Amino acid sequence: MATQNGHSNSAPPIVLTIAGFDPSCGAGIAADLKTISAHNCYGVAAVTALTAQSTQGVRSTHITPAAVLRAQLDALVEDVSIAAVKIGMLGNRANAVVVAEFLDRGKFERVVLDPVARAQSGGAELLDAGGLKYLAEELMQRATIVTPNIAEAELLTGLEIKDLAAMEAAARKLFERGAHAVLVKGGHMDKAIDLLFDGLEVFTLDGERVKTENTHGSGCTLSSAIAAHLACGRQLTDAVMLAKAYVTKAIEKGFPIGKGPGPLNHFYRFLHEPAPRGTHEVPQHGLHPAAEPATHR
Repeated sequence: MATQNGHSNSAPPIVLTIAGFDPSCGAGIAADLKTISAHNCYGVAAVTALTAQSTQGVRSTHITPAAVLRAQLDALVEDVSIAAVKIGMLGNRANAVVVAEFLDRGKFERVVLDPVARAQSGGAELLDAGGLKYLAEELMQRATIVTPNIAEAELLTGLEIKDLAAMEAAARKLFERGAHAVLVKGGHMDKAIDLLFDGLEVFTLDGERVKTENTHGSGCTLSSAIAAHLACGRQLTDAVMLAKAYVTKAIEKGFPIGKGPGPLNHFYRFLHEPAPRGTHEVPQHGLHPAAEPATHR
């Protein structure tokens, strides 16, 4: 599209997030859109649920009717070219079916499925039993990569996961059930080690545990970062490694918001240290070149 000065700006890759809305904006759609923007992509969203929650936990969920979710997705796909899709909270089986049908119609090449089932704080149910069954039997097969945490991997496989060997067993079991690649997130274990199985090789991604409680939305952020890297054309293993590095730093730079675990700092790369006192920025005006700052003696 041409701008006023005659130049044209090319559109960045568009990443669609399908997830619930968190009013505290640390997780869900808001975290996804911040992450997508931080990776120089453009985020669009279809909301699967409105939640009443804060940093202290989920109080209630209000699931979007399947027809409304379908209408959101149809409106978007008719208008924009989607480079990657991230799927988070779905709420129920009806919404999971809508998303599967959408993926079949769109034939998207890059799909990241974060199988959100329960809230980490408070344990509120974010996907009903029918939805979980459908996700495991149908939706998972349509994703480029599935990114369960330990609790979700246990729920999907029936295995007890206490160590790295069990993480690998769970990843392989999910692969056998149709997943194309699996990232089992070990962020809640003693060491922050994730395990990636792409059907051929097993990769372990070590990470230092950041001593902070500000981890609200870390799972949403990781899956969105993977989707953004895939949208930019990176290979899966590179996308996962870069996304993990980003999340680790975003947790490290996180801040306390509210009375519970705070959010990540999604835009830490764009924040600069404040200038020393006594230093003044020279205003940059559109019509006149900025004057050089005067030298004080």
